[in-house]
Amino acid sequence: MSDIGADVLRMTMSRFATGVAVVTTIVDDEPHGMTVNSLTSVSLDPPLLLVSLMSGARTTDAVSRAGAFAVSVVSSRQEGIARRFARGGTDHFAGLPLEYGRHEVPVVPDALAHLECTTEQEIPAGDHVLYLGRIVRTCTREGEPLTFYSGSFGEFSPRDHGRINWFF
Repeated sequence: MSDIGADVLRMTMSRFATGVAVVTTIVDDEPHGMTVNSLTSVSLDPPLLLVSLMSGARTTDAVSRAGAFAVSVVSSRQEGIARRFARGGTDHFAGLPLEYGRHEVPVVPDALAHLECTTEQEIPAGDHVLYLGRIVRTCTREGEPLTFYSGSFGEFSPRDHGRINWFF
């Protein structure tokens, strides 16, 4: 058992800069979505990603029921969308037209990337649920990502050192 409190852990983990994404799904013709920064690529073959959603949230329950979800990686120009989908207990889609593109699940329009997934595994983990998703469709566009660091949104500034190939 750990004696690390939630506030200390939250502050410590806030030192890890992340991207920002919106997870969406649809159940019984009702769209659901939430902002996340806990997203990671897991495997290239098969194509898998992992997203962590808060237990008991409407979107978490909807993803569980739907068995499918989309991840929209938002751009630096979409901070308002990220804030909108981060508010609990509201209709995140009120006044927003649903966009699907090539996807069967609604996505955030003009996001940098869309990844449509079917749920491979659902893993309870403390106060969250981890979803391992098999990526079935993707699309991307150019732009700058929205980032999250120490409780604030920001922008990424690349250094001109060229691309790094992580796969040796």
